[in-house]
Amino acid sequence: MVQLSSKTLTLEEFLKLPETKPASEFMDGQILQKPMPQGKHSAIQGEFVPFVNTALKPKRTARAFPELRCTFGNRSVVPDVVVMTWSRIPRDDNGEVANTFAVAPDWTVEILSPDQSQTRVTKNILHCLRHGTQVGWLIDPDEQTVFVYRPKQETAVFDRPQDVLPVPTFASDLALTIQDLFNWLLE
Repeated sequence: MVQLSSKTLTLEEFLKLPETKPASEFMDGQILQKPMPQGKHSAIQGEFVPFVNTALKPKRTARAFPELRCTFGNRSVVPDVVVMTWSRIPRDDNGEVANTFAVAPDWTVEILSPDQSQTRVTKNILHCLRHGTQVGWLIDPDEQTVFVYRPKQETAVFDRPQDVLPVPTFASDLALTIQDLFNWLLE
């Protein structure tokens, strides 16, 4: 992430600023721009969203969203993928998906880019967990490893091809191994 400003802002001031590409996040009064996604990041993100939505969306269990801004707990973060249970998806007056998500996701997924700080990404995942997120994944394509975070539990590391990745209870219909996940890079 690139720090955009040394001036301390309020969350309200940040939210009034125009969006940037790639997205900027707000943490501890500072604006930090995410790095531009690269090939491995994009391939995994592009496969993961339909993988989740194909299994969970038709049953109205949950829905995955790529690069969705979530603002809560005095931070505004843009995880690579958020998964929201159906009943927690913010809706507007017409019943459509709202533009603003002022809630923590139920499941947050980050895909590490080569020039991205693993520490900052981990801090975002931990922030989400403190505000109600059930599971956080940090996917490291270069190491072919997934770190799984859960509230008040030790971080689990998955790096063997046959390892089945744990998912939130609402997503128990999903089964994804490390090999399945990283095979998306071969297609």
